[in-house]
Amino acid sequence: MIHVEDWAEIRRLHRAEGLSARAVARRLGISRGTVLRALASDRPPRYRRAPKGSAVDAVEPAVRELLKETPTMPATVIAERIGWERGLTILRERVRELRPAYLPVDPVSRTIYRPGELAQCDLWFPAVDIPLGYGQSGRPPVLVVVSGYSRVITARMLPSRQTGDLIDGHWRLLADGWHAVPRTLVWDNEAGVGKGRLTSEFAAFAGLLAVRVHLCRPRDPEAKGLVERANGYLETSFLPGRTFTGPDDFNAQLTAWLQIANRRRHRSIGARPVDRWEADRAAMLAIPPVDPPNWWRFHTRIGRDHYIRVDTNDYSVHPRAIGRTVMARADNEEVVVIAGEDVVARHTRCWARHQSLTDPEHAAAADVLRGEVIHRKAARAHAARNAALAPDNSFGIEVEQRELGVYDRVFTLIEGGGGKEKT
Repeated sequence: MIHVEDWAEIRRLHRAEGLSARAVARRLGISRGTVLRALASDRPPRYRRAPKGSAVDAVEPAVRELLKETPTMPATVIAERIGWERGLTILRERVRELRPAYLPVDPVSRTIYRPGELAQCDLWFPAVDIPLGYGQSGRPPVLVVVSGYSRVITARMLPSRQTGDLIDGHWRLLADGWHAVPRTLVWDNEAGVGKGRLTSEFAAFAGLLAVRVHLCRPRDPEAKGLVERANGYLETSFLPGRTFTGPDDFNAQLTAWLQIANRRRHRSIGARPVDRWEADRAAMLAIPPVDPPNWWRFHTRIGRDHYIRVDTNDYSVHPRAIGRTVMARADNEEVVVIAGEDVVARHTRCWARHQSLTDPEHAAAADVLRGEVIHRKAARAHAARNAALAPDNSFGIEVEQRELGVYDRVFTLIEGGGGKEKT
């Protein structure tokens, strides 16, 4: 067999310089037959060792029978069944070659997304501790939404994964960010959205937006592969090397980074997401012309302990609402309490847990009201004491009413007592 260099030189001499096969053989000192074989081949010569038999060849029929009955049978079990006593490496390789012929074919179909058709949603839990205030830190969830057609990503950190916070997060991302709504939102079985069927609150939210919410089957990650890959992208490209002072700082940095990320070329679509965004948004639904909903709301009666609980935290209410039924509503930003038409509390939403938040105005008003109650109790007690010390006046005799301090001095209860009181 000639070397690659000789094969190349033979072809050059024949084609470039026009030498005959005999002249090439004479110049290079090789046989004419070698020259003819080199000119007949369009591929360089390569050494091939003659194939030798393998020890697995003898047991291959038995391996095939086992795979025919059980295509997923592990190689270790196959080795035990056929009495294999040699090394497992060569048997594993042969089983790996043979197994696909006995497994059912499960091709993956390519999904084509139309503009405005759908967006996939998921929660991402970044592996970094976020300061939440009051000496606490945690890892709140991040709502990630990816448009199917353009691959534009939007995301926001939320206080919790409860239904009210998920709905408010969707509203802020879609209404304030995209200014449009995809016709379908794809979710897995997140408890705050629904397992098998939507929660009543999320169903109401879907009705407000006039969209369809598709819940994936359990353990079917391929159904929302776009957002799963987006989560990995955030984990590897956004998070490393960053520090955060709190949730607001996290959201600010994330929003700025997404503006850059959505301008990068996406390999799957062969384009930048922002270049396809206008066509994508034009096919989406319009945001309904309503005020931003507060889906985390409830009614309660305010007791003497004028606080309400939202999630795990207690928020003070103005004491003038004591005894009244109020409506409390909360979103990702604030907690508001309304009694009739009167706003009796407004607090910034606390992301830490198990805290009591008191408005100084509420505390001062409670002190004033508490002082008035004490004063009224003292006045009633004083009146009752005077009535108890007054003599029986059933005979119409007028009796002088003395101050109570006189008796305190007489019985030496206060300074100046012990002497006779002049009458």
